[in-house]
Amino acid sequence: MRSKSFVLLALGLGLLLYAFLRDPADGNFLPCPFNRLTGWLCPGCGSQRALHDLLHGRFGEAWSHNALLIIALVAAGSVWIIGRVSPSVQAMATCRATWWVCLVAVVVWGIMRNVY
Repeated sequence: MRSKSFVLLALGLGLLLYAFLRDPADGNFLPCPFNRLTGWLCPGCGSQRALHDLLHGRFGEAWSHNALLIIALVAAGSVWIIGRVSPSVQAMATCRATWWVCLVAVVVWGIMRNVY
């Protein structure tokens, strides 16, 4: 089990290092297939640029690229930290209703960012 955790940690750190070093605005990443097909922004569009900006401390720019990513990272981090202290929070995070709320939030975000 420890070796699996180490591999996941190393992979995650490697991906963060890649996101830190490579600027998606330079065209180094694949384009969004949903955006290419429809011309609309998907809920994840701008996440690569937002992550790059976050890693460089540019929070305002990250927010303008994809606010949902920032909100999701703060929420996930909060649940993880509080879940270490209170098992009820960890149980809430795995509750089916919580996942439905997250799904609805992603769909609403996807619609709203294309309407306004």
